[in-house]
Amino acid sequence: MTAESGILVMNKPQGFTSFDVIGKLRGILKMKRLGHTGTLDPMATGVLPVLIGTAARACDILPDEGKAYRAGFQLGTVTDTQDSSGTVLETHPFDVPEEALRQILPQFIGEIQQIPPMYSAVQIGGKRLYELAREGKEIERPARTVTVSGLSLEAYDRASGCGTLAITCGKGTYVRTILHDIGGVLGCGCMMTALERTAACGFTLRDAHTFAEVQQAADEDTLDSLVIPTDRLFLTLPALQLGEVQTRLYRNGVKLELRRIKGISEAKRYRVYGAEQGFLGLAEADRENGILRVYKNL
Repeated sequence: MTAESGILVMNKPQGFTSFDVIGKLRGILKMKRLGHTGTLDPMATGVLPVLIGTAARACDILPDEGKAYRAGFQLGTVTDTQDSSGTVLETHPFDVPEEALRQILPQFIGEIQQIPPMYSAVQIGGKRLYELAREGKEIERPARTVTVSGLSLEAYDRASGCGTLAITCGKGTYVRTILHDIGGVLGCGCMMTALERTAACGFTLRDAHTFAEVQQAADEDTLDSLVIPTDRLFLTLPALQLGEVQTRLYRNGVKLELRRIKGISEAKRYRVYGAEQGFLGLAEADRENGILRVYKNL
């Protein structure tokens, strides 16, 4: 195994938390420095980019490129977790025409208000909501603004009340809460029955690998073929190519004079490449003082 830094996109299996994925990969890769790019519930499957080596430093500066999901649902049932893993609280009769379901979906597109579910990792008063929920407590949660850029019905069976939605949304959006709230508008309740993340951080299921594939690559010393360069996370930022002396200064954390840097634009943040070392990290322009400073070494 020769890969020391980059992105390993995993296809998370059901039943694993994001931290479980990190734990198993540490065993396969014999590496401690790993980080994931966003929590997935144990019920969920699909795209989970994992940052390995120095790329793990990027966990807290990732651009919000949005995420895409495919979610299964069942009308007529309300649970305490808002999905089929929870305890059933209510059941209601349902007979919802497909057109009626489609007509309400636009209500959940754009910037919407969403109350986080009790079974979530949101912290209120220094305690995780799921910890309170497990103690049998329910507290008032303030609504948060989240962004849903796409919501469409992929499949639906009126008789069973089961179907699938395709959802594209921003950071902090709870898909199961969207389904729960759709059930509220319909008046019959709804729970999520399956969730697959189909895209995250610019990566899709085509980029994702199973544990078996990673184990085989590690055994055959071909892990490099699976690891994606770290700069793929920041392709939306303009690139700067530094000269040899500038590269050395940047790597030592020295501020550079903006007027001496080729390719500088009106952007605030940049991808930075060295004379021979390739991708170095991110830099930020301070035009008031005429300098370019290191934002994050990667």
